[in-house]
Amino acid sequence: MLALLDWFQAMGADAAVDETSCDWLARGPTPPGAAFAWPRPDDAPARVPPESAPSRRPVSQNPTADVTRPRAATPLGASEAETGARRIAREAQSLEALEAALKGFDGCGLKATATKLCFYRGAPAADLMIVGEAPGRDEDLEGKPFVGRAGRLLDKMLAAIGLSESDVHITNIVYWRPPGNRTPTPQEALACRPFLERQIELVAPKIVVAVGGSAAKELFGVAEGIMRLRGKWRELTVGDRKIQALATLHPAYLLRTPAAKNLAWLDLLQIRSKL
Repeated sequence: MLALLDWFQAMGADAAVDETSCDWLARGPTPPGAAFAWPRPDDAPARVPPESAPSRRPVSQNPTADVTRPRAATPLGASEAETGARRIAREAQSLEALEAALKGFDGCGLKATATKLCFYRGAPAADLMIVGEAPGRDEDLEGKPFVGRAGRLLDKMLAAIGLSESDVHITNIVYWRPPGNRTPTPQEALACRPFLERQIELVAPKIVVAVGGSAAKELFGVAEGIMRLRGKWRELTVGDRKIQALATLHPAYLLRTPAAKNLAWLDLLQIRSKL
């Protein structure tokens, strides 16, 4: 049972959906949601049952056309969200202003399901900037990136080349936790991209390290897997600056595959040498 609860937490099922628990087994064969009906406005005319209808109208091709349903707010499309984000991010002249802009930004759907914004951890200005994939459960609760098991391993990796949290700037390609710790969609990453680019401009690092395949693909605009991307220096253009960039393995992957730590160590040696 404890193992099952741990798995639920890892998949993102870590919050109650009601104030009291519900025993679904005691409800018999009735499935959840069977009694649900769409609410109707008070002024909507009552529908006439088919048996007593004086005449029949042509059947609509849309089976839901005759039902009055409340419309949920539609999230911004990817291009619209990116355009709005780029305009907002461009106006931010400091990391504090950029964080405030992110808190007021509704163009990324992840914000609706996350607990906290995870902006960055570490130094506001640093020679080394680390960009990961997305916040996880621990990050969502604390409001900082890389604070869980993977984050603790990342700190040990940095310490191995003489760096601490005060020497680096750590963030992700998206600023809110995806439900169930899934990989961010291209649309979600696109909506956050202008903020990330502006963040890189404000931090002004000499080196950007993409941690994990998703971060590398998003930053470099490529489709190769992390094993082909890692360990190779690239030139990342952000605004009018060209920055040296490297991809490496994600600490979460190293926790699952300890044998790959030797590859990560080679990448760390390259980073130390470049710094």
